[in-house]
Amino acid sequence: MAGSLLVNGLRTLFFVLGSSMVATLIYTISVDGLPFRMDLLTPWMTATLIDFYINVVPLAAWVSYKESNWISSTVWIILLICFGSVATSFYIFVQFIKLSPEEALQDPIYHVLLHHSNKDSTKQKEKHSPVVILRILFSFLGCFMLGTLIYTIVTDGSPFRKELLTPWMTATLIDFYINVVALSVWVAYKEPNWISAFLWIILLICLGSIITCAYIVRELFQITCQDPVYLILVKREDRAENRYERPELHKKVLP
Repeated sequence: MAGSLLVNGLRTLFFVLGSSMVATLIYTISVDGLPFRMDLLTPWMTATLIDFYINVVPLAAWVSYKESNWISSTVWIILLICFGSVATSFYIFVQFIKLSPEEALQDPIYHVLLHHSNKDSTKQKEKHSPVVILRILFSFLGCFMLGTLIYTIVTDGSPFRKELLTPWMTATLIDFYINVVALSVWVAYKEPNWISAFLWIILLICLGSIITCAYIVRELFQITCQDPVYLILVKREDRAENRYERPELHKKVLP
């Protein structure tokens, strides 16, 4: 019953968020024209766009992992880049629609996060996992965003100024925070208690992709360099359930 309520709640949430962003885009275009203008690229708009697209990177990586072929992956990633949280929201909505009744009752977020072939997997550790590369990548992206934030504050002052809230800046911030909602659902699912989940979500809201990158790097350091990267998507107890961390399995695969 609780699983079914959660599924229906999240379906509704992401459908409403996606629809709201579509309405925001239509309204902003009607009152302020198209966004492809140099006059819109103020220092804080540039920093916000960098922040936005760094958050798109882990979402795009997840979509690439979830999709069964490179064509559908490419299409969805292009949609994420072009339409932002509209694509994010409707992609997640579709994933919840695809759940079987059994998956919806058991652990719906777990089944949404994982590719079907990796559910209840018993594969051995991989020899060439990109864990180290991703640690470096997300460390770099987090540091790059931190540098961008500091530089923009030094050169253009505080972002808390009324004149910065142009129609397209407002639309970009709405777009940004809808993606933050998606990331926050993942963080809330992964964290062992509501206090740590609450603290991480507050940090995501305040510091954006800097915290996204820091959280992902932390999770990447909780798996070994030989583990499949997708293990960071799920809770630690679910990793054990998949037999990657069961001592008895490790004994069986040793010569």
